[in-house]
Amino acid sequence: MTTPGFRPTHVVPQDGMPAWEAPDPARPTVALDPLLPVQLVERRGDWAHVLCANGWSAWVDGRLLIAVPQDPPAAGGPQARTPDPRPLLARAEQTLARYRAAVEDLAAGGDGESFRGRTRGLRVGIVVDGESVWLYDTEQGRWVYGDGGRLSTYATDDAPRSAADHGHAPTQVVTPDGP
Repeated sequence: MTTPGFRPTHVVPQDGMPAWEAPDPARPTVALDPLLPVQLVERRGDWAHVLCANGWSAWVDGRLLIAVPQDPPAAGGPQARTPDPRPLLARAEQTLARYRAAVEDLAAGGDGESFRGRTRGLRVGIVVDGESVWLYDTEQGRWVYGDGGRLSTYATDDAPRSAADHGHAPTQVVTPDGP
């Protein structure tokens, strides 16, 4: 279930990342999944408080988050020729069907090793919000935004550049827009 008003501001790095209940290394919690879209709520030095689409929140090392554009591409903007979203949607459906079949087999008494083997390497990501969709394109290693007829790159798996590559911006408290 997606939290109303959720709009991702960052993506978790491709290897996932550790998370904490509070900005205190002594209070670890469940790690965040690779490429998970999150919303930055607050910064305290290098710590970042993030909100996930399901309402769960955690503190992470904010230096490792990958920023995404503040807004998806404007639907009224210039119409550049972009890929048809249907093939990517079909691949997402196929991957989800393969995962669902593995889950069904496991629930019917299959063994965990077989389940791990059948799901190894599977990766799918999709967020649908009304007419908007964010899809993870495994072939290109990127998240794309779609408005029903065209796709635009939203975020990529490319490793974040170090602070030395582009200067270090001062940290600040961030307040989300809206409630």
